[in-house]
Amino acid sequence: MTRHTIVPSLFPPPGYAHAAVVETGTRVAFLAGSVPLDADGELVGPGDPVAQAHQVVANLDEALHAIGSGLPHVVATTVYVVAHDPADLARVWDVVRTCGLSEGPHTSTLVGVACLGYTGQLVEITATAVVP
Repeated sequence: MTRHTIVPSLFPPPGYAHAAVVETGTRVAFLAGSVPLDADGELVGPGDPVAQAHQVVANLDEALHAIGSGLPHVVATTVYVVAHDPADLARVWDVVRTCGLSEGPHTSTLVGVACLGYTGQLVEITATAVVP
């Protein structure tokens, strides 16, 4: 069982929770960064953070299913975006917010970074999920 909390005395977050509590006895998975590569190792969406975000979420979903979980069971993410413009961060966040992550708002941090591990990579997401 997971309980998501939006703290009333804090500024309301846009589409995520301040905290998630996972009850004891629940299996929890920590996933490595999901990246915008296809099954052949080719970069998807060169120069397009939104296209890359969609591929990253699809890859995250695939990894979650491989361990018996899924996007609705994600309790926390960190979303990394190579961007200097907050509008690029917002466009990627829109993909994350609407992709089916979490049954309730999951906890998340959105971070603008200078570069990521693969040439041309603009988006990466790490996640923590419950495995029902």
